[in-house]
Amino acid sequence: MALEIPQNNWKAFFNTHMKMLKEICGSLSSAKNLNTYPITEDRFKAFELCEPNAVKIVIIGHDCYHHQGQANGLCFSVDASVKHPPSLHNILRELKSDLGESRDSGDFSDLASQGILLLNSSLTVLEGCPGSHLKLWESFTDSVIEYISKKQKDLVFILWGNYAKSKREFIYGNHFIIEGGDPSLRTTNSGRFFGGKYFSKANNYLTMVEKTQIKWI
Repeated sequence: MALEIPQNNWKAFFNTHMKMLKEICGSLSSAKNLNTYPITEDRFKAFELCEPNAVKIVIIGHDCYHHQGQANGLCFSVDASVKHPPSLHNILRELKSDLGESRDSGDFSDLASQGILLLNSSLTVLEGCPGSHLKLWESFTDSVIEYISKKQKDLVFILWGNYAKSKREFIYGNHFIIEGGDPSLRTTNSGRFFGGKYFSKANNYLTMVEKTQIKWI
């Protein structure tokens, strides 16, 4: 794995964690015969599109999509031409129910550019092996959550599923935390994800503290 860290305001944070990143890089390089997703150029996309001083919302995902062509460096996101995985399909369904309009694209790059840090807890995964790199990345991404929550005020954290909810211990300061079920087929039928109105709640809070909103559609 080529270690090409973001050349923006995240650079200082990445440099502080360079030893950890080099160890991760070494571990990834040892698995040369196995496909790893996303592609190298996309692995830090969440940081490239959303600088720390611009973060308004943090959405925490568990793992990258592990099938070819799906993962694009943003949690729950795929490139525009890619079929929507079940979790993304359910997110877009809830988005329409909440806001009354449809979003067709599963590429969330426009959301990241508006100030949403779409952070997977694991920034890479082996093809067909969900969770395969989680232990490599967890300490780094936990540090990201702690760093941004201490740096910024009045953020919105959206935590879907028990794994994301477990990250509350790394959130410091006065922030608005919205929780719901995991947007996967395993849990949505029980009603723990659908009906959460996550997107309107986030915008209502941002309107109150910043007089701004996210254009979700």
